[in-house]
Amino acid sequence: MLSGYTLVGRAILAGDYLLSVSSVALARLGNTEVVAVLSQVIEDLVRGEFMQMGSKENENDRFNHYLKKTFKKTASLLANSCKAVSILGNSNEDITEVAFEYGKNVGIAFQLIDDLLDFTSCEEVMGKPTAADLRLGLATAPVLFAAQDYPELNPMIMRRFNEEGDIEWARKLVAKSDGVAQTRMLAEEHSKEAIRQIRTLKQSIPRDSLEQLAVILLQRQN
Repeated sequence: MLSGYTLVGRAILAGDYLLSVSSVALARLGNTEVVAVLSQVIEDLVRGEFMQMGSKENENDRFNHYLKKTFKKTASLLANSCKAVSILGNSNEDITEVAFEYGKNVGIAFQLIDDLLDFTSCEEVMGKPTAADLRLGLATAPVLFAAQDYPELNPMIMRRFNEEGDIEWARKLVAKSDGVAQTRMLAEEHSKEAIRQIRTLKQSIPRDSLEQLAVILLQRQN
């Protein structure tokens, strides 16, 4: 059986390999604008990782911090990929902006659903341990919403759930709150905004498929 360190090492190497292959593919396109757009994804990912390492002491700043981190770590890839495709298709600036906003909102909605599934799905369905974010010391949307009703979560958030009993207590408080429901509502808002953006384009089968995608992602179970 492979050790945890071996698995992590292989995952990192696989990621490095994918990055190198994608970089070569980008260079072959010969489109400097697209290279610049997709390079932004890497910058955002790194910045998002640094943001994830910190916790905001001001409770009012935490959710804004969380959403900015979510964009950089998840939504930037979708937003800038959609933008790059639009550029390659020689679309005008208005359509390119629509593509970016669509990808941004789909990406945020996707991550919000992922965060709530960490509290609502079972490990057999998810294919990974639940409450994984809490175990990593991360306060995601369900926790941040729950903290509005249960302020005792705030000190746990600041110490990144590292004291004995923090994780189970936090899970119970999230279950008692409407944090999961509020997270789903926020995901639905971003899905609706993605649909609103894509509907500004001329009706077509690809446009309808993108609209359907924004709805389907809300139905994820794992």
